[in-house]
Amino acid sequence: MAFENLSDKLNAAFKRLRGKGRLTAGDIKEVMREVRLALLEADVSYKVVKDFTRTVTERASGAEVLEALSPAQMVVKIVNEELCSLMGGENQKLNISSKSPSVVMLVGLQGAGKTTNGAKLAAMMRKQGKRPLLVACDIYRPAAIKQLETVGAQLDIPVFQMGQTDPVEIAKAAIDHAKKHGNDLVFLDTAGRLHIDEDLMNELCAIRDAVEPAEILLVVDAMTGQDAVNAATAFDEKLGVTGVMLTKLDGDARGGAALSIRAATGKPIKFIGTGEKLDMIEAFHPDRMASRILGMGDVLTLIEKAEQSFDEKKARETAEKLLQNRFTLSDYLDQMNQLRGMGDLGDLAGMIPGMDSKALKGAKMDEKALSRQEAIILSMTPAERANPAMLNSSRKKRIAAGSGTQVVDVNRLLKQYDAMQQMVKQLSGKNMRKMQKKMGRMGGGFPGFGGGFPGRF
Repeated sequence: MAFENLSDKLNAAFKRLRGKGRLTAGDIKEVMREVRLALLEADVSYKVVKDFTRTVTERASGAEVLEALSPAQMVVKIVNEELCSLMGGENQKLNISSKSPSVVMLVGLQGAGKTTNGAKLAAMMRKQGKRPLLVACDIYRPAAIKQLETVGAQLDIPVFQMGQTDPVEIAKAAIDHAKKHGNDLVFLDTAGRLHIDEDLMNELCAIRDAVEPAEILLVVDAMTGQDAVNAATAFDEKLGVTGVMLTKLDGDARGGAALSIRAATGKPIKFIGTGEKLDMIEAFHPDRMASRILGMGDVLTLIEKAEQSFDEKKARETAEKLLQNRFTLSDYLDQMNQLRGMGDLGDLAGMIPGMDSKALKGAKMDEKALSRQEAIILSMTPAERANPAMLNSSRKKRIAAGSGTQVVDVNRLLKQYDAMQQMVKQLSGKNMRKMQKKMGRMGGGFPGFGGGFPGRF
């Protein structure tokens, strides 16, 4: 995940201050030198780093810090506040026009991820009650229209296209189409280039002038570092960008773009792409990101991820079934699929205060193991899923053959299912402490990772 190295270096710098009853000017100077180096290595622009460290040093040198009971914590608090301010202070929502349809123009260089992340954003807005329409205005890149149609079909979002004709006419026709079909939000997937050129900018300006978008959202690849800042500045000067979406923050990006773009352009980062899956997009919250960078966790985003992945009504029904011993293998499969949606364990660990995400770096749900278990359960009859006790040797052989697995895999699944049933029986009794110890030995008891469950890492 982006910022990992920056987070490590900042925490190492602050560790020097712990245990000190008082801070001297020399202590602050030494720590700020390490903070400066950490930010520069993260590809933050030199001017931004210079201004940031000067502001933090001035605040950290005040009597409030030097006379505090815990000066180290006060310095971290100041750095957290300044990081938050550097990235924009607070979350900025998508601009929505008062007249329908509201138009969002997606712009950026080729390869930044406009098509896929634009579709992700459309899906996010649909969850908020909007009726989005995706529009294929990239007529130059091979298969660009087909790619948009494919992701639109996967997300069940309509796509408007007119082939390789004039992009300005496509955009205007799309607005008329949206009005006739009740789409209140239109996303224009425009063309990109490997480099900014006059023809590209003229075309984008023509589209902007023709449809008057409420939002011109610049999509930039976080992996490109300072080049992302340069691109943002160029697009803003020509088009008047209203917001930024950073993509590929799940990769090895050093994170400098997120810390520099706001300062360089004055434009807020509104969304971030956190992975390849079509639900991996988040609203950008500067305060939460600052906390994650400093190893202080991001509980609110973790809760939001859980709310998106878990159906509250289904969760209550599952709990009742467990306590009444009516939890079937079909319910077990539902739980596995919901856990799948939570994503990378290392990223989740980084959102929990005090949890070391490096301890779980690269740890993921074992998709192959989960797919095998899903195949096994789906190869059973409804009666067998409801009552696994009826699975004799011949039935297990049939299920193994039907799912492309071995009988030993079927037995392993049934053993894990029985273990969950036993734990729930203990939960419903008075042996809570014993049950908690047993869960600890079994890696938490969740189907999908740890302690003998599918997805062991």
